[in-house]
Formats: sequence, structure tokens, C-alpha cells
Amino acid sequence: MGDFSAIGPGTDLPRYARDLVRMHDAVIGGGRSPLRPRTVVARSWSRVLAAGLSPAGSNARAVLPFDEVERRRRASPLAETIGGLTQVVAGVADASQMIMVVTDADGVVLWRSGAARVRHRADTLGFQEGARWTESVVGTNAIGTAIAEAVPVQLFSGEHFEQSQHPWYCTAAPIHDPRSGELLGVVDVSGPALTLHPAITALVGAAARLAEGEIARGQVDRLERLRTAAMPTLSALTGPVLLVDENGWVAHSSGVAPVRRIGIPNAGRAVHVPGLGLCATEPLRGGWVVRPVGTEATIRLTLDLTGTPVVHATGGETEWRAALSARHAEILLILHRAGARGVTVAELSTALHGDPDHAVAVRAELSRLRRTLGAVIESRPYRLAPSVRLTVTPPEAIGNPAPRGSSSI
Repeated sequence: MGDFSAIGPGTDLPRYARDLVRMHDAVIGGGRSPLRPRTVVARSWSRVLAAGLSPAGSNARAVLPFDEVERRRRASPLAETIGGLTQVVAGVADASQMIMVVTDADGVVLWRSGAARVRHRADTLGFQEGARWTESVVGTNAIGTAIAEAVPVQLFSGEHFEQSQHPWYCTAAPIHDPRSGELLGVVDVSGPALTLHPAITALVGAAARLAEGEIARGQVDRLERLRTAAMPTLSALTGPVLLVDENGWVAHSSGVAPVRRIGIPNAGRAVHVPGLGLCATEPLRGGWVVRPVGTEATIRLTLDLTGTPVVHATGGETEWRAALSARHAEILLILHRAGARGVTVAELSTALHGDPDHAVAVRAELSRLRRTLGAVIESRPYRLAPSVRLTVTPPEAIGNPAPRGSSSI
């Protein structure tokens, strides 16, 4: 995870905080300063200034209602890690005048615990459950910058963009799904700037690894339970078959080369599985049974861009339609143009955002698109599966830089 500390042992915290505040005011104001921001800070300040945020005071905060926070908690894979994180981090946080915060991948604060006095001070910043702490909302902060940079980040005093955050330090590390690499959220420890200790970076790094380890162990247990529950059904089947959970992770395979995961199954929709070809999916409590459909080996997609983007699909014994966002239609067009060569995540980020630095956002969009379409997109590189035949209507849209309606994205 590397050393991402903002300070070193023996740092004179009051003096360094004053120097950083002077540097902030000079650099943000367009002047000169003998102290220059660290590279990660400079990149973040550039992004935040380009977004039009103000360093004076606090930028507008919007707090999600309690019902939405509860919905996000239930949907988050991090829910199963909160008990362990609280035991390891929050106990230290309470004794050391700091707070622990866990967000989802969107930067929304879902859980917060620690010293009551520090929680009260955090409330005055809008640093509370339901608040979105991304760079585009609250400027340079450890949570938002960790999401933007996809690395752990520690910020001290004047390294924050907003002046209201200068009395604070914050240390954040992304938590990734150990199975897929997908960003699940961020764990952060924050407190009064002059209480920062160099060991905080190790504490937060250990918390992220703890969460990822608990998720991995939970996955093993869930697949074992699914396998045990499905055995009566599987024992009655002949021929190649896969048993997968609701996210496509393989719990059991028979008659097919071992594979860890397939595209996320979708009710009533055929999926492409390497080694099996076109397959039908049958729902089972907690997962799916996946079996070949026969000789038909093609999923035919028609992407209709004459109005609101719509995809029409036929394959095996299934036929279905789904509305797409303009961004998802744009991704399909890019993959269609790329053909069998496909595109890397950096290339797709550049095509969609103008630079290669939005890998996290690209992977999230691909995950959402796969949930809509089923297993028609392969990864590493991203490309349409060999069994997919895509037709675009009108044909001239293939040569356009983006589908109709995507200019507002």
C-alpha cells in the first residue's frame, strides 16, 4: 500500500500546519510560495479548481435522507465488515480523539463512530452519515481524493482545499472487492490536525486489509452454503453445468473447465460462458444454474439510436428489450468499433472522459451495463463476447463520436 503519510516522525505539527495554510492561500490565490504542495495534493487542487469550487468556507452539502442511507447500508458488501472495523479502529479512535468513517464507492458516508466531541465538530462540516465527500462536492479531502486517485491518501491541515477543513487531518484508504478489484468504499480516520500521529497511516491501511479479508472469507462461506443447498438439484442434471451466485461467482462446475466467475446472469436472458458457449440460466435460491442451450451460438443485439437508446436482443430461446442510458449506449458503440481487439480500461476512460484517470468510474459503468445486458461484455480487454453480433440503427451512428443524447453527460 506504500507510505502515504503527510508527516514524518518528529514533525513540529503547529509550525507545519501554519506553513501549509500559508502555502494554501498563496498557491490557490495564484501567488508564489517557498513550500509547494505534494504531487497528489497539487493534482487534486487542479481538479477542484476546474470544477469551480470555492476554498472560502464550506461548499454546499446535501445530506441523503435516513431511508436512503439505510438502503445503501443494506446493499453494501461493507456491511459485513463494520463489526470488525469498529473493534479494531473505533476503539482506538475513541481513546485518541478521532473518528472512523466508512463510505460507499460514491463517497457517501454510511457509518461513523469514535469520539463524541470530534463527531460533534464533524457535524459542523457536514461530515456526517448521508453526506457525499467527493472532491466535486467538498474539495480536496482524503476520502474524495482516495477515490479519484485510487490510492490511500493522508491530508494534513492546509492541504485540504476548503479553509474550514484546515483544522483537521484525514487519512483514507480505498476498500476493493478482493475477488474483482471493484471499489466498494473507503475507510477514513479523521481528527483535529494537531493530534495526528505517524502511526495513523498503518492503522488505516490495516483496516482496509481487514475489511477485504472479511469480504473474501464471507464469500467462501456463502458459496459453500449455496453449493450444499443446490446439491439435490445438481445431482439430477446431466451434461455440463455451472452453479453461480447472484453476482456470477462460480460455486460448482461440472463438465466445463474451471472458471471463477461468469457474466452476471439475468432472468430470461441467455449468457455467453467461455467453454460452454450460449447458455440458459435457471434461478435457484441464492444463485443460478447455468446450462448450454444447444446448437444456437449467437446473441443478436440491435442498438437502436433513433430516439432514446434501446437494445433489442435475441439468442437461444430468449428475446428481450432494455432501455439504455446515453452513456451505456456510448460504451456499446465504442466496443463495437473496437471489434475483437477490444479496449483497455485506460482507453475507455480516455474515450469517455478525455483522459485515462477515471478507471474507477469506467469499471462502475461497465458493472452497471453488465447488470442490464447480462454476459455480453468480456474484460481484459473490454470487448463484446465472441457470441455477440451487434447491429446499430441508424448505421451512420457507428461513425459518430457519441450516440444521440449523450452530449449532456
